[in-house]
Amino acid sequence: MQDRPVENVVDLTDPSRNRLYNMTLDQARDRVARGGSEDVRDIDGSFAIVGRNGLAVRMARSLDRPLRYFLAKRVDGPMLVVADRIDAIHAFLRSQGLEEQFQPSYTRMVPAHHVVEIQLVGCPDPEPTYTRFFTPSRNVLPSDLDEIGRRYVGGVAEEIRKWLQTIPSGDPIGISFSGGVDSGAVFLVTQHVLRSLGMSPARLKAFTLSIGGGEDLAQARLFLDGLGLGLYLEAVEAAPDVLDPREAVRVIEDYKPLDVESATMALALCRGIRERYPAWRHLADGDGGDENLKDYPIDQNSELTIRSVLSNPLLYQEGWGVGTVKHSLTYSGGQSRSYTRTYAPLARYGFSGFSPFTCPAVIAVAEGIPFVALTDWDPGKLYSLKGEIVSRGVAALTGIRMPVFEKRRFQEGAADRETVRALRAPRESNYRAEFFSHYV
Repeated sequence: MQDRPVENVVDLTDPSRNRLYNMTLDQARDRVARGGSEDVRDIDGSFAIVGRNGLAVRMARSLDRPLRYFLAKRVDGPMLVVADRIDAIHAFLRSQGLEEQFQPSYTRMVPAHHVVEIQLVGCPDPEPTYTRFFTPSRNVLPSDLDEIGRRYVGGVAEEIRKWLQTIPSGDPIGISFSGGVDSGAVFLVTQHVLRSLGMSPARLKAFTLSIGGGEDLAQARLFLDGLGLGLYLEAVEAAPDVLDPREAVRVIEDYKPLDVESATMALALCRGIRERYPAWRHLADGDGGDENLKDYPIDQNSELTIRSVLSNPLLYQEGWGVGTVKHSLTYSGGQSRSYTRTYAPLARYGFSGFSPFTCPAVIAVAEGIPFVALTDWDPGKLYSLKGEIVSRGVAALTGIRMPVFEKRRFQEGAADRETVRALRAPRESNYRAEFFSHYV
């Protein structure tokens, strides 16, 4: 008996990782297969989905999920292979005797918030087409920071409510917690929503990574102890020798130094939690909060100016955008590319992750903020906005005055200064060479 032939569309994604609130997976696939922007925009949740309509294969994903594809050649026609990881695509092609066609730079990433269409019509390969399905309105909110905070944190609370209602009632919930604005808001709002739903907040833990005495642990204690919530804190402490940037390159399949550094810390945190709690599954974090409220030091990126940051929609979420010279087909741009720094370490250790700041409804509120009117193009005023907006919103929702500390990146606060200096990346080309070495 002959082996069953391989289909010409091979979907290697794990359907159980989709988290859909308002429809079944089959219904969502049908919407992606149709490819209409309104059809896909109405899919509520976290998803990476492949749909087919005749020769047209369409793919779409939310911001918090990577989705990659590769078009291989066979005698009987093209074969599209789709997965969340490059190495999964490579392994499948090897199993089919097609590994000679593979190069990691030939893989493509579906950009967040777009439907990508491929026509399976043979050689030469057609260009993919892109249909945007999420286009938030800009500058539509009033300049009242209290009102902005109320809407922004209210949106966060609604996304957390939907997420909590998908979790089995007895399962514990962890927050990756530094005591910063974003993780602090996620923790306080999650506790508030648990209580409002009649669920026990005792299910919560705030996990803080400390490598050799990083500043985040002291900050996390100050944050929670000051609010009488210190009992929720659990330090995940480790020695500096657990940090391996080369492992991070392999896990996130990328080589941008800041993302590699962040993923190195994320791996240490996930590994530490997993060693203590073999069955723990649910971890939330504040990833995306900086992108939404444009809280990155512009002077550290020679490509950016205050005008480019405030004038380009979704710049930090999507990079320069599909159809621009700087858009990478292999890696997409912005957080659409870099979310693997969070997603891949969580997946590596069997966690289901969640950040409310990556949800379209929350991003839409952020894009509606009149940043120019509030800052008059002043970077200092821009950097102070996030703490003001989020703390006011948390107070309006929970009645708690959230402490606001100076911003630090994950990799800068999780370890002591000497370790952070030692972790500082070589040139990007070193990490790029490390990544490509796995496919030589």
